[in-house]
Amino acid sequence: MIRYVLGRIGQAVAVLWAAFTLTFAILYLLPSDPMQLQLAAAGIQQDSLDPQQLAAMRHRFGLDESIWAQYWHHLAGALHGDFGLSLSQGVPVTELIGQRFGQTLLLSVSAAAVSLAAGSALAYLATFARWNPLRIALTRLPALGASFPQFFVALFLIQFFSFQLGWLPATGTQGAASLVMPVATISVLTSSVLAQVLIKTFDETLRQPYIATARAKGLSRSAVHLRHALRNAALPAMTILGVIVGLTVTSSIVVETVFTREGLGNLAQQAVLSQDVPVVLAVVTIAATVFVLVNLVVDLIYPLLDPRISYTRRAAL
Repeated sequence: MIRYVLGRIGQAVAVLWAAFTLTFAILYLLPSDPMQLQLAAAGIQQDSLDPQQLAAMRHRFGLDESIWAQYWHHLAGALHGDFGLSLSQGVPVTELIGQRFGQTLLLSVSAAAVSLAAGSALAYLATFARWNPLRIALTRLPALGASFPQFFVALFLIQFFSFQLGWLPATGTQGAASLVMPVATISVLTSSVLAQVLIKTFDETLRQPYIATARAKGLSRSAVHLRHALRNAALPAMTILGVIVGLTVTSSIVVETVFTREGLGNLAQQAVLSQDVPVVLAVVTIAATVFVLVNLVVDLIYPLLDPRISYTRRAAL
């Protein structure tokens, strides 16, 4: 068991390092100078600064170092929870993250909860329905939901519920009403992915011999589904829990941009456009950390939920 746990932790650390390194490399391969972008955004002509002023600005943000020195500087800072100063705003990145993290966390947790409830309910209804046309429609509905781009879903919801009906605010982060459409936008995709997996595992579970035995004992269809099929069908779906969480985090970039929410997604979008390397590295590191932690927890508790799987067998996979 100890070997298995250490192996999984090592894999998680490797994923975090790879995400950080690839993000840093991509940002520094872009054919532009971050300092020039910041000066242009502030309306300052680079020619208006003397060499000493420009050198001082580059030194302040560490841009006068070699690429390897900058990489190790950023990596060492990230390991200590210090991502340096934002190139565009000149304030500590941790301060910017702290101001917006709560909104993104609220959005992601709400979307994950709604996705879990909606995906499970849809899968249950699709496998419980007796009328074949209804069953076929419910079974194919998740594929339809997963095929819509999130920006399209967001714009449709804004047009219908905000502009036409006037029920919900189109933008902003004020109040619970402003959270409804962003959560719905993310949940369309994530609940569809979850429902697709659950429907397949439900169908496979309902064909098992012990289900036939339960039915032979006179249990109702609902009792068979809830007491016997649901628990076993939900276990394989846990393996994609990390994917669901990852989708909610990455989806926040699109959703918060469309709905103008003051969260990490909107901050990341602005940082990418301005090539604000420290901010992008911080957001990517946080998103990757959430992703690997959820997957690590699922890997560690999965054998506890399913006695048929041992830590030794999973370590050998």
